[in-house]
Amino acid sequence: MSISELYRLFLSCQGVTTDSRCCPKDSMFIALKGDKFNGNMFASKALDAGCAYAVVDEASCLPADGDSRYILVENGLRTLQELAHYHRMELKTPLIGITGTNGKTTTKELMAAVLSTKYNLLYTQGNLNNDIGVPLTLLRLTPQHQLGIVEMGASHPGDIEALVRIAEPDYGLITNVGKAHLEGFGSLEGVIRTKGELFDYLRRQHKTTIFLYNDGPYLQEMAQGLEPVCYGHGADLYVSGRVTGNSPFLAFQWRQGKEGQPHHVQTRLIGEYNYPNALAAVAVGCYFGIEAEQIDQALAGYNPVNNRSQLKQTEDNTLIIDAYNANPTSMMAAISNFYKIQADNKQLILGDMRELGKESAEEHQKVINYLEECGFKDVILVGSQFAATRHFYTTYPDAMALIAALQQHKPAGKTILIKGSNSLRLNTVADYL
Repeated sequence: MSISELYRLFLSCQGVTTDSRCCPKDSMFIALKGDKFNGNMFASKALDAGCAYAVVDEASCLPADGDSRYILVENGLRTLQELAHYHRMELKTPLIGITGTNGKTTTKELMAAVLSTKYNLLYTQGNLNNDIGVPLTLLRLTPQHQLGIVEMGASHPGDIEALVRIAEPDYGLITNVGKAHLEGFGSLEGVIRTKGELFDYLRRQHKTTIFLYNDGPYLQEMAQGLEPVCYGHGADLYVSGRVTGNSPFLAFQWRQGKEGQPHHVQTRLIGEYNYPNALAAVAVGCYFGIEAEQIDQALAGYNPVNNRSQLKQTEDNTLIIDAYNANPTSMMAAISNFYKIQADNKQLILGDMRELGKESAEEHQKVINYLEECGFKDVILVGSQFAATRHFYTTYPDAMALIAALQQHKPAGKTILIKGSNSLRLNTVADYL
């Protein structure tokens, strides 16, 4: 079956699902395969649950009776991606592509909060930013959507190139580039090249408008030949700003152009490192015609979730939870911010930074050295990589071991930073506290 024929069937359905546990009535189930799962085995279950069609890529899953609800394709994932691209090109909704080492999800959420005040907006839900999540996002587009934001993640060279070919964004924003997924990228240079694939695509397609953080290392070089809408420090930028407070929530001032009126925003975000993310949302909002007051209200009203820059006041402690992910850049930024905020009885619970490859030992030791430079004494480390460093702090092999220890000696009266890679599951520590 051709993609155009499959697309006609898609239009008769109520969306697409790849999860047999979530099958809205009359949706289209597309079977995907991974190292530990095979969606083909659940095609009949999806149909029984209410799906109108099941797209499979293993002939052995087809029933003997020739049920026309089964559609056999060569590759389920590629079919999902081609269908999403076909749909995106049919609707031609203007799309903003966003990537970066750190802050892309928060920036996307802030941009969405601002743009939603004026536009019927589609944007990536949660962290669905990979070769499955991007197509699923695009397949949620409807003719009613006026604008879209598509977040794109990467852990290997070529990942962003593959995603932009599916999404074909009209605008681009790279939050920053830093050391992350070095095991896959090989080096910082590999990170720069891969994140830059977004700008490379726009340059080739003569879609030259990008949003550029003027103060970000490497970004100006990556933007050569494009037309940047610049934000950062400097009165001559499209949007300029500065941090005005950080105890503990970020506050900042911004203005549009040299003659613009200053605007003050008090956010619910923890960390000065979120300032460029918030300023990006301002710049995008101004470019797309959002009134300044609406921008301010949207940013002030945004409440972070999913263990990203969250502050939680418990009965015993104040928790700063940034446990969704960690790499050398974000870890140093979180520690630096924690050092600056005014709080008594500070404690840090830090987990390993994963996927750093051959640079892992060096990068973990740099974090230890920085903790010592800052004078932090009350530090708990979780994971084998931190355990292998030279330090005098308390260590635990995993989150469960730490929770067991906390049950014997639960902290009280402390302000606690919790930061680590998601696979360490430090969110369970936060939940316990």
